[in-house]
Amino acid sequence: MKLEIKNQSLFIEKAYINGQWVDADDSSTLDVLNPVNQEIIGRVPNCGATETNVAINAAAEAQKKWQKSHAKEKASILRDFYNLICSNQDDLARILTYEQGKPLAEAIGEIAYSASFIEWFSEETKRIYGDVIPGHMHDRRTIVIKQPVGVVAAITPWNFPSAMLARKVGPALAAGCSLVCKPAKQTPFSALAFAYLAEEAGLPKGLLNVLTGNAQTIGKALTDSTLVRKLTFTGSTEIGKMLLKECAKTVKRVSMELGGHAPFIVFEDADIEAAIAGAIAAKYRNTGQTCVCANRIYVHQDIYEQFSEGFVKEARKLQTSQGFDPLADQGPLIDEAALAKVEEHVADAKNHGGQVVLGGQPHELGGLFYEPTVIKNANDEMLVSYEETFGPVAPLFSFSTEEEVIERANNTPFGLASYFYTSDLAKSWRVSEQLEYGIVGLNTGIISTEMAPFGGVKESGMGREGSKYGIDDYLEIKYISLAGIEE
Repeated sequence: MKLEIKNQSLFIEKAYINGQWVDADDSSTLDVLNPVNQEIIGRVPNCGATETNVAINAAAEAQKKWQKSHAKEKASILRDFYNLICSNQDDLARILTYEQGKPLAEAIGEIAYSASFIEWFSEETKRIYGDVIPGHMHDRRTIVIKQPVGVVAAITPWNFPSAMLARKVGPALAAGCSLVCKPAKQTPFSALAFAYLAEEAGLPKGLLNVLTGNAQTIGKALTDSTLVRKLTFTGSTEIGKMLLKECAKTVKRVSMELGGHAPFIVFEDADIEAAIAGAIAAKYRNTGQTCVCANRIYVHQDIYEQFSEGFVKEARKLQTSQGFDPLADQGPLIDEAALAKVEEHVADAKNHGGQVVLGGQPHELGGLFYEPTVIKNANDEMLVSYEETFGPVAPLFSFSTEEEVIERANNTPFGLASYFYTSDLAKSWRVSEQLEYGIVGLNTGIISTEMAPFGGVKESGMGREGSKYGIDDYLEIKYISLAGIEE
């Protein structure tokens, strides 16, 4: 299939290892499907352990030289990389929409978001500071420096295939590390286009490797390798726990951005129109397939009916269509398993007394399309109250007190994102501090930016991506005790 993009060089059906575009050793391939119609977009190499070990060795060798590069040299290459992403934004967005299905406008936004991480960390590479600590003896000086971890394994998801890769590649390269990347099988072409532009920017060969193929085989080779010193993963909590167990064998550094189950709380003193707009943005972005989606919308009983009416009115305006339709607000779900989970959650909610006031069934377009859905009278017995739906389903819960809703919001093993709306300054502080989440959106439904630390607590993971804190996960702290200063 020939994609409708200007720069055809960006669409690559090969893996990228040590600066070379290669096939799998046995020439086997995997089909990549368009979620809109299940047509084959293209095929990528079905790499395994052999190719993975070649990539790891190349990354280890390249990293030795890269860590010695001065900060301005790294910054210059990353800045060129950023500029190339920006100048190819439209083509990159179209590739993303072909393989992931999201509306083109969202895809364009994701590419801009991706570029922002490369830009940010091109600047942070010049700010990897150490310390000189006052000595404890007359002839001693205590010095602290920061050095790159080494070879990094990066495993990325399908819902934001460009942005999640950039959030890892940017800080890793800025810190002086090299990478072996494994994109999701559903969305490999965005990562391969990313690697092509990195090469065009002058990134030395071996520093960035992209492997397509069997996740289990590649993942095991990455976790078993003693050359891989860190693994960074964005995906489900279930898979994250498995990777943590495997990484324990060699005591690797890990960063985990795992599942979420975000509460969205609307207090009685909130600006209701603003809260509705924020909830729509937080719930239906990317067809509800984001780890920071509003999964449980808690509305104070005094404004429940008013909020529900306004929310349904706005959700009804959402247009579901294929991603290249300029009117599309929502695209398809990613695969049959995703559709089945949405249908299961809606059926369960109805069985537990939920009232479907909008949607609630597959879209008339068929395939993997599902209607934007709103469920009133949600309760804590429903699957939607304790499982992440990852689809366009908004359950509306009612609450009566601040203490009650905080307890219900925190009653989950997850702790990634949370949201609440209030006009009370004191409540803003109290609730922000009591919500057991790595991220709190106060009077906003949009929280992602390269300038802030993104990450969760509890079973939503560990580590932070973005901001000045994001580079720390790719650095080791070394203490140097210098003796013999005084005669």
